Amino acid sequence: MALRPGDAVAVRFTKWGGGAHWEFPVTFLGADDLGTWCGAPAGTWLERPGASFASAFAWVTLFPHHLPWAASYYDSVDQPISVYVDVTTPAVWDGPLVTMVDLDLDVIRTRDGDLLLDDQDEFDDHRVTLGYPADVVALARRTADELMTAAAAGHEPFGPAGSRWLVRLAASTP
Repeated sequence: MALRPGDAVAVRFTKWGGGAHWEFPVTFLGADDLGTWCGAPAGTWLERPGASFASAFAWVTLFPHHLPWAASYYDSVDQPISVYVDVTTPAVWDGPLVTMVDLDLDVIRTRDGDLLLDDQDEFDDHRVTLGYPADVVALARRTADELMTAAAAGHEPFGPAGSRWLVRLAASTP
């Protein structure tokens, strides 16, 4: 089944070993050479075990082709984060469902332009308690390093691509 702009997509992040993590609905916006783009308006409900909330901000998420991360872009000046990248396993698509395993590490660019690697302590804890295999540990660390380098240089996905898709989301949201 090929997705068309406007189709509903269910996003399901899990933890290593299959434990539940974040789940939320988005709308398929389209695809380009970077990957598949989906978006959600403010008020979208997100939930995971022990937490749930309605997003105060609209966002778009890039699920890259065959790469182990997912990047979310925020346009609101009230949101202190402009780009939030989850280091994951590569996204797996099954029709209108996209799944990936969250590997804890996050690359964050703030609205002020600061860049940080977040949740290193959680990664160190989970690689032991959840039993990350050595190749998964190496993949997560390498991916985080590559994303930090790309973000510092302003290379895509940290260039204008996210902003273009945010404009497309705004135009498609009533």
